[in-house]
Amino acid sequence: MHDYAGNYNGTGPAAPLDPEVAARALSFIPGTTCLMTSAYEGDRAGVLVNGILVASHEPPMVVVACRKGHAIDPIIRDSRCFALGLVDPDDRLIHKRFRFADTAVSPRVDPDVTDPFDPFPDLHMATGSPILDRCAAWFDCQIARHFDLESEHELFVGQVVAIRLRGDA
Repeated sequence: MHDYAGNYNGTGPAAPLDPEVAARALSFIPGTTCLMTSAYEGDRAGVLVNGILVASHEPPMVVVACRKGHAIDPIIRDSRCFALGLVDPDDRLIHKRFRFADTAVSPRVDPDVTDPFDPFPDLHMATGSPILDRCAAWFDCQIARHFDLESEHELFVGQVVAIRLRGDA
């Protein structure tokens, strides 16, 4: 894995990323399933999302459509950050562990719920959102905008503050 990060301490604007690295990583996004994760004060959540697009290359920004009513909602709201990992379509473990129906409730809210991150090493980048080595690329994002739509989805616009690419990506 290769980490590419601007200096981001959780407040204010992020330092710029290498534009070539950002462009290369952003080119993977269209048409892929991603794992969206976030963490705040010991709570963490992740959910598979399909509605992703590149909003901007300069600065690098992504838009994610996330179904409402998931345990990740209040965590993103409070942390103002999320990470987005590109999931291999053949990775059945991630697809099984992070299905919406199976991860909609946080293990902190219901102790009988299994933490979907349990089988994976505890890794993070600049914002503290969990990342998994199994993903080809990760985008660590600070919330730039949030749109609560009058539908079953909401939109998160994230400014990319760090990128991690797997060696074969």
